Amino acid sequence: VYPFYLQQRKVSVFDVSTIIVIVVFLTFACSFLLIIPGIRGQARLYWTLRVLLSLVVGVVIVAVQFTGDWETGWVTANTSYKSFSHALVNVDIGVHVGLAGVNVTLMGNPVNQVNETIKDRGLPSPILYVAEKFTTQSPCNMHGQYRISSHYAPATLWVAFCTWLISNMLFSLPVLVYGGYMLLVTGAFMIFSLLSFSTVRNSLMCPMQFGTAILRTGYGGSFWLTLAIGLLCFVAGITVVVLHYFNLGLLKTFFDLHEDKGEEYQEMTEVYVNPRFVNKRL
Repeated sequence: VYPFYLQQRKVSVFDVSTIIVIVVFLTFACSFLLIIPGIRGQARLYWTLRVLLSLVVGVVIVAVQFTGDWETGWVTANTSYKSFSHALVNVDIGVHVGLAGVNVTLMGNPVNQVNETIKDRGLPSPILYVAEKFTTQSPCNMHGQYRISSHYAPATLWVAFCTWLISNMLFSLPVLVYGGYMLLVTGAFMIFSLLSFSTVRNSLMCPMQFGTAILRTGYGGSFWLTLAIGLLCFVAGITVVVLHYFNLGLLKTFFDLHEDKGEEYQEMTEVYVNPRFVNKRL
């Protein structure tokens, strides 16, 4: 979005959308924890691990699309606070780039300087300087770079969310190996989203300089969290596929699909056959 349009203020990392997503998935987790005592034996532990890990993957895929710390940077500098003023203030300047927009932060060291409270209101010169780098009129073209990278990253994340849903459906059916394949696809699309966002750093970036200090940005918490969950999906998917071909019994036990032989024999003793329709040699 354009930085000069009037819009509701948002915090740099968490906003209302992120909190709503987290609350929804926490509700699912709490609902499952209420029914988990009804599962008997060792299957209770397996169900808990499967459900909680699956919810963690789902909440990360959705929540990181609304966070604002895919790329962050901070710098401490002595710079002017107002236009047409030679008074210098010591401030911490931060920029937080998310998939939905950019947030610029200014904090005074200390807060009260040059008869001003440096955090409450207004558009100080450092904030305007950084915000202008992300406008369409800026020769830096940072707006175009981030707009393209932030267009494909959410698209691939939503595809990863769909494949995550499909993997859960397949795990609920006796086709575990296909659920493992879909977990691999989920991890692949999460990595694709990271690669899409990383393309912006392959081009030259305009320096954001405040005197002798330069504001440099690096990958933030949401980027590394997405990478970690993507790798977790790869590990889980590979584990399911390997167990399917080399130790299917252990895999069925973990997914509570292992049948007890004693129960099979007991069921066979309860079968009644009409001897008129059975071959005498059998």
